[in-house]
Amino acid sequence: MMNEIGLGSPSASLKVYIQNRPPLIEYDELSSTKPMRVGEIAEIAQLTGNHWRKIFNVYAKLCFEIDPLTFSCWQHYRDELLLQNHSQHSLLFSQPPHSLVVLKNQCHENTQINIIMGKTYASELLKLTTKNAITVHWLDEHFAINKKLRLIVCPYFDYRQLSNIKITKLVALIKSLQLK
Repeated sequence: MMNEIGLGSPSASLKVYIQNRPPLIEYDELSSTKPMRVGEIAEIAQLTGNHWRKIFNVYAKLCFEIDPLTFSCWQHYRDELLLQNHSQHSLLFSQPPHSLVVLKNQCHENTQINIIMGKTYASELLKLTTKNAITVHWLDEHFAINKKLRLIVCPYFDYRQLSNIKITKLVALIKSLQLK
């Protein structure tokens, strides 16, 4: 199987695929999934600006709404757990089609949930897999799902595109897959 490249737990049960990386040399040179350290999210936001701060904030809001664990707010979740080694999530820069084809062909039950961030990116990726018959069912103009592959396509992690109301809808979709 192709080596996944990104940030977070290498054994994550929630994997979010994004088309770009933080524009810093350290992340351009990644060749595997690297757990983040405490304070690293704040450093990336400080060095790269608002765009990456929003992505991490939306991801933290999503994870906090799925299960707040012992955290009192999503900001603490972001700063103390998001994308760290002992978390159950990752933000992947590598493309998922190969891993989705592997998932499609596996016989055993898979518990991993895959989210492709952005309709345009998802369309590009899914075109690459047409020979492998990976399709999604569009629920509306923002969300699509393939229940068998535990795959969700959602808006980009930005406040305007993935508002709090849409985060709640995404959480419901994730939880519906967790029950399967």
